[in-house]
Amino acid sequence: MPEHHCSLCHIGLEGVGVQRGGQTLLHDVSMHIHCGQLTALIGQNGAGKTTLIRALLGELPHSGSIRHVDDHGRDIPHLRTGYVPQHLQFDKEMPVTVEDFMAAAFTRRPVWTGVSKKTRQAVTEALATVEAAELAQRPLGRCSGGELQRVLLALALHPAPDLLVLDEPVSGVDQNGLKMFLDTVLRLKETHHMAILLVSHDLHLVREYADHVVLLEKTVLAQGGAESVFRTEQFDAVFGQGKEAR
Repeated sequence: MPEHHCSLCHIGLEGVGVQRGGQTLLHDVSMHIHCGQLTALIGQNGAGKTTLIRALLGELPHSGSIRHVDDHGRDIPHLRTGYVPQHLQFDKEMPVTVEDFMAAAFTRRPVWTGVSKKTRQAVTEALATVEAAELAQRPLGRCSGGELQRVLLALALHPAPDLLVLDEPVSGVDQNGLKMFLDTVLRLKETHHMAILLVSHDLHLVREYADHVVLLEKTVLAQGGAESVFRTEQFDAVFGQGKEAR
């Protein structure tokens, strides 16, 4: 369980529960997602990871509290969240460049009327943040998995969020793309001191990159450093591969 007198800026979940259609999807979820740290959320399919993300994004009603708290324990209103999904569903034959795709999110002006100089500059700066400025004129359908995830990351960072949620963002991405994406995320964590929540089934990735790990099975079964969580009886019960993960 998290400390109730935490002195760090964080997003604090206390007793969060979600019910739909008479079913309990989450109950009594209490955890902290600290600013400047990467928190990994792990668990089997059906454990409630997606439900928790939707609650954090304000898409599902919930009981309990979700608070953004500064380092003096004071509430910060209007939690800004950025979200990178596992996949982007789109027609790869669609004649849309990365710049067009991002411009549609950056302005209310229809892209088919042209991209203004101001919007083009904003897109370039956003892509440069994730070391992807060279992708601006590339057709979206010709981006590799890793390149597309960096584009989505650039979108999630505009405007700069308090909490960045990464939902299995590197599933199916090659090793080069994986390293580039995660190295970019780590750099952003350090330079912008943002809170990052990573949902992943890749326990080796979690061990290498996570500062804090939360094991979920509709409630929090264990949390702490990766090594300590991987050695718990709860981890063995959920994954049945504790010795392998260690």
